[in-house]
Amino acid sequence: MENQKDDKRDQEIVYSRSVKAGKRIYYLDVRKARNEDLYLCITESKRRQVEGEEVPSFEKHKVFLYKEDFAHFTEGLQDVIAYVQNQLGEIEERKEWVPETAEAAEESGEEAPKKKGLFGIFKK
Repeated sequence: MENQKDDKRDQEIVYSRSVKAGKRIYYLDVRKARNEDLYLCITESKRRQVEGEEVPSFEKHKVFLYKEDFAHFTEGLQDVIAYVQNQLGEIEERKEWVPETAEAAEESGEEAPKKKGLFGIFKK
């Protein structure tokens, strides 16, 4: 019965992208609602090693963002990113973070595309 529930949940995802950031992975999933509308589900997955267990567990948090809120959310995100940049100056990306496109290019022997990073995405 559980597998049927998981299969149905997987069918709702119409586009997905993951972003690895240290001990965390962010999943950006575009999902289709029952009324055929699309929305964004952002999942933070953090690896946790539970004492006494061999296999690590993952703590997950989800945020659902609906299309009518995209503009306000983007505006707010740009604002807080600009604030942090103004307070701290240049922010270096994590060394271990490699975008999926760079990983694929590396495996095929091609030159990896330049990284934009989170802050580069939202610049106007």
